[in-house]
Amino acid sequence: MLVDVSTLATSPHHSIELGHDPRAILAGLENDQSLFQTGHLRERLIALDDLDAAFGGSEDSTECTDPRLHSRANALRTRLEAANTALYQSLRSHIVRRAQPPALLCWLQDDSSPNELAQPSSGFAFDWRDELLSGVLQLNEPYESSPQLSPEMVPYQPTPVRHILHLLKAIPFSTGDLFVDLGSGLGHVPLLVSMMTGIRSLGIEVEAAYAVSAQQCAESLNLSHVRFASQDARLADLSSGTVFYLYSPFKGSILSDVLRALEIESSRRPIVICSLGPCTHTIARETWLKTNQLPRTERLTIFHSHRAH
Repeated sequence: MLVDVSTLATSPHHSIELGHDPRAILAGLENDQSLFQTGHLRERLIALDDLDAAFGGSEDSTECTDPRLHSRANALRTRLEAANTALYQSLRSHIVRRAQPPALLCWLQDDSSPNELAQPSSGFAFDWRDELLSGVLQLNEPYESSPQLSPEMVPYQPTPVRHILHLLKAIPFSTGDLFVDLGSGLGHVPLLVSMMTGIRSLGIEVEAAYAVSAQQCAESLNLSHVRFASQDARLADLSSGTVFYLYSPFKGSILSDVLRALEIESSRRPIVICSLGPCTHTIARETWLKTNQLPRTERLTIFHSHRAH
């Protein structure tokens, strides 16, 4: 089961409006051969959204009951998805070969203005870049039931890619850095950071099945400098980390305990903490951290330790 990062609700170019004739929609898409050009990923994703909006996933899920139209729509959907799969496989091969510069980064930054990369739109909705990364990484969400989480632990939700790109632009990573994602889930943040920068990354995730899936992904992409550990963040060895990331994976006493551990680490060396979500306001109250940003839950905030070393 691949991670669902549907873009339908957030696509700025979505073209279907209620009341449009499904026949006209289908004919227009069938006649647009540009959809199958390699570089037209976003257009294909929009076309797939359009097909879902017009025809749904089965013949009884939409007002259109003509089986011939559904057959044509399914055939077109198969061709569009095959074109996307070919692109994803090409990018995976590029990553496995460790080719530079990373082709994936060029795709993710395609048509993004410098201002958009430096200050992406706020919020937690997904866009076409999340579909692209999901297709390339092929992260599988575990089928087995998760153990009962503590009330202070937050269910897994992937970080939108635009915020990871902001992190990559905002942090001047060096070869000696170790990026640590506290509450890494399926691991796409450490994976992308290491792919784009070449630095070591560590994902700490309390749910073992998620950490196993993330490690399998790293190995399939030949990313030997990325590692995932199934651990409670309060018990993890943070002594080598230099840049820490939290997408509000926990709250209350767990967050307080982890911040105390990070404060101890900051007395030994400078560290950076990047946060997204509700935990940002808690982190902003830590007197041993500073930021030159206005802390906001819906944007990435970057904190630097400032104790004497």
